[in-house]
Amino acid sequence: MADTVPPGGEAVLEVVSPDSQRRYARITQTPFMIGRGAETGNHLQLSDRRISRNCAAIVVEGNRFYIEDRGQRRGLFINGEKVESRELKDGDVVSFGLEDSYEIIFRSSSSSADESLPNLLTRMEHITSSEQTGGGLAKLKRLLEATSLLHSQLPLEVVLGHMLDHAVSVTDADRGLLLESDPAGALKVKLARRSGGLRLPPESLTPSQTAIQLSLKQQSPVITEDLAQAEMDLQAAQSIVAQRLRAVVVIPLYAMSRANTQESMVNIKRGDFLGILYLDSRRPAAFSKLDRQILDALAADAASILDNARLVERERERQRLEQEINIARDIQQALLPRDFREFPHLAVNGYNLPCLSVGGDYFDVFPLNDKRTAFLLADVSGKGLGAALLTTMLQGALSGMTLGTDPARVINHVNKFLCSHAEVGRYATMFFGILDEEGHLEFINAGHPSPFLIRSGVAEEAFTEGSFPVGLVPEAEYTTVCLKLEPGDTLVLFSDGVTEAMDPDDQLFGVPRLKQVLTGLTECPLEQIQKCVLESVENFTRGAHQADDITLLVVRYRAATSAATVDTDVPAIASSSAPSSSAASASATTPGAASSASPVSI
Repeated sequence: MADTVPPGGEAVLEVVSPDSQRRYARITQTPFMIGRGAETGNHLQLSDRRISRNCAAIVVEGNRFYIEDRGQRRGLFINGEKVESRELKDGDVVSFGLEDSYEIIFRSSSSSADESLPNLLTRMEHITSSEQTGGGLAKLKRLLEATSLLHSQLPLEVVLGHMLDHAVSVTDADRGLLLESDPAGALKVKLARRSGGLRLPPESLTPSQTAIQLSLKQQSPVITEDLAQAEMDLQAAQSIVAQRLRAVVVIPLYAMSRANTQESMVNIKRGDFLGILYLDSRRPAAFSKLDRQILDALAADAASILDNARLVERERERQRLEQEINIARDIQQALLPRDFREFPHLAVNGYNLPCLSVGGDYFDVFPLNDKRTAFLLADVSGKGLGAALLTTMLQGALSGMTLGTDPARVINHVNKFLCSHAEVGRYATMFFGILDEEGHLEFINAGHPSPFLIRSGVAEEAFTEGSFPVGLVPEAEYTTVCLKLEPGDTLVLFSDGVTEAMDPDDQLFGVPRLKQVLTGLTECPLEQIQKCVLESVENFTRGAHQADDITLLVVRYRAATSAATVDTDVPAIASSSAPSSSAASASATTPGAASSASPVSI
């Protein structure tokens, strides 16, 4: 025999049909039977042949609701987990092991608030259809539809539009506004609606600033059923007089922060101010006493909807930005050197590891003609997308040297261009070199740390002559300096992310430590030199987070006479002019692809 549910222990079931239509059923008896058809006494009947006639039952024990599997052939599921019996919590989703079938969302009245939805339903059942409210059950349905938006994944504008439409409909208001607070605290109209769900241009409405400021000052709703009997300040407000308003509702919306306490499962506290829900009417008594109770419940839901929707929008914006950064990273990595042919007079190996998804370091190697090859390493100030954009611009500008333009002229032009666009706020250090088959090296050092020259087992900073970083000083003039390399000489170019790498005690790796690592590596393959440097930096930092990109470019000069003996099908070079046949062979490396975690060999 069924018993009635004790007062204060009521709940509502939100039934979502396969076509996404929603209806609501109040649990009035225990056990509350759920199944297909009415012949077995089901209180909630589901029209799906795959659901058993005796499917499930909701029972009440000590004002707690439990659901039991009463014979559903595919099983009963709570939030996707199969159960035999379980206590229901607010928001639990009940399903029946079927795709494209019914879902039931449990709405509890366990909240301590007097105006919970089931309690409102109890009051509204006693309202006659002759009252001006237009039917309590219909209003509750609209209110519950608004509540369901809390679980929506619709776009922000759609969610807020539906919420505002429900507010206007529930209160029988003429117009409704949603005013959102910007980061500076100013209120701006985000959405505007009139009765019937019609959109209004936000600029066409002038809400009562007097009522809004009064609500903000009190930090509580201002609900005036007849402005003729309201305070004089409201009666005399210019916007109210001009628009002939007779009823106004202003509800401040606050985010709700929740924390568990020993006294209550949920302790609700007021959070950040989100905005204002504003409704008005030219009819007095447009908002009855009952409507005000509904409006209080709707306001809490509106704040949650607005807060949740803003969080969803921020997450979507984060995902969009992450996608754009990934695209920028892929483009930046694709522009790093890859698949180079063998150069008879030099071998190259490069490595780049951004500290973020995209970085401000880059290196490049490109032939100017059959006898001269250019290489460079640049470090743009800052990190992230801004630095990555400037590296791409620099790379495009410097690649113009392949057309025969003088390097100093190009770099001077880039410097003047960046200095004339001070709003860019970026500059770059750079080491640019051109090496010919005779070992003549022309270089420009634009404020970059001097590369190391490894010769006869000794590592020295041999390129201290230089000028200012590019884009920093408009009057700077860049000229090339010449140096003669000997066969087997190796240049190690690096960004300051190497020497300024920090250990957990904030100590720098430093130039002296780098010099010590490079000393004695004359005859090592280029990959081995790179590996020694990177392993030394990694061991030194001991896992500490690094704040700068790490980039290396290792260049080894081969004797010009070697080129005459090279078999073009064999990359390894053996020549008596090299330090030794084994060392010369080791200096010829294999082409590879550049990435943020793997070297490029030429």
